[in-house]
Order: sequence, then C-alpha cells, then structure tokens
Amino acid sequence: MACDSKQVEAREPQEEIEENIQTQNKEKKVMSSSLVLQKAPAFKMDAYDSKTGHYTNVSSEDYEGKWHVVCFYPADFTFVCPTEIAAMNAKYDEFQELGVEILAVSTDTKFSHKRFVETEPLLKGLKLTIGADPTGATARAFGVMIEEEGIALRGRFLINPEGVCVAQEVQAPMVGRNVHEFLRQVRAWKHASETGEVCPAGWVPGKKTLPVNTDVEQMTGRVGDYITIDEIMS
Repeated sequence: MACDSKQVEAREPQEEIEENIQTQNKEKKVMSSSLVLQKAPAFKMDAYDSKTGHYTNVSSEDYEGKWHVVCFYPADFTFVCPTEIAAMNAKYDEFQELGVEILAVSTDTKFSHKRFVETEPLLKGLKLTIGADPTGATARAFGVMIEEEGIALRGRFLINPEGVCVAQEVQAPMVGRNVHEFLRQVRAWKHASETGEVCPAGWVPGKKTLPVNTDVEQMTGRVGDYITIDEIMS
C-alpha cells in the first residue's frame, strides 16, 4: 500500500504540469495583440496643446462620440518622429473637415513636448495636441510599449464614435508612416459606416464601392461583375 501511495503522489505533479501546459496553449490560441473591433482602452494624461501653446489634460472621455486617432510615436528630439508629426499636421485641416480628432502620444513629459515643438523647425505652426505618457501606462494599454527601451512603437489607432477601434497600424521605429494612405483609409471607413456599402482595395471618393447592403446575393462569387481589376488599380 505504501508503494501504491508513492506512485499516486508521483503522478499528481506531472498531471498538474500537463494541465498547466494545456491551459497555457489554449490561452495562447485565443490571445491577440490586435485592438481591432475591441473597445479602445480608456486613458487620462497630461498634454501639450501646440495650438494654444499651453499645457492641458486629455482623456478618452474627451473623444466620446467622435471619430478620433490615437497616434503613438517613440520619442521627442529624434529623427523620423518630427517628420511624421509634421505630415499629420499638414493634413490636420482635412482630418477636421472629416470630423476626426488627432491625439499624438509619446512617453516623454509635457515639458519635453513643449520644448520639442518650440525648437524643431518642422513643427513650426503645429496644431496637434501631444499626450504625455511618461509611465507608459497608455502605450502599454494599447499594446505598443517597448518595455526594455521605455518608448512606444509607431502605433496608429482609428477609433469610431462608439469607442471601437476599427483600424490599427503598428510598426518598428525605423520607418515612418504614410499620412496620405491613412487619410484615404479614414475616408473609406467613414463612407462605409455612413452608407453600409463596403470599399474595395485602394478606394477613394468617387470610385466604385460594393453595395453588399442591397445586392449581397447577386454579388456572392461575382464581384468581378461589379468591378474590374483595372478599376481597382486605377
């Protein structure tokens, strides 16, 4: 009986290990780093309002009921970052015409943001608000924090008026993003949301959409009857 008891005791830890591995594997299968179709994280932080030249506070509550962009960049006083910020600023009025608010965010302080905007020639006339996330809490919530460096990846999140993230782009720091393509996506998302139609690859206003809201049965397996590859690529 003593021998039987030892055998039972020897099996239990192994069974626990196997159960833990199975549980971990299941969790890995359902985990996702994407925020798309999820409620965007809530946040609150200090900020620098470049338009007024004053410090302020921003929170996710400020953007409720609005289309908005939360755009992370690695750091002030770097090299690619001011080119991206300046490019977004160059299209600021077009975003405003679409009813889209823009919040830039890095892990620098509001004091750093102020000096960065005041000294970098590319940022002359900046209109954007820049959020200060020195603890990395917001970058971490959005899944773009590089923990070992204390900075954020280049992460851009488009959030609809219901607070749901509908598009995200995340990439490493070495290469800047394309504001023209992002603005195109914003226009497509707004059109799709307002009409119920869907937008094919590369869609811009004036081009064909796909009326799945009215012709879904006829379109199934016959998209090429509605649009050609030449029209898509033009």
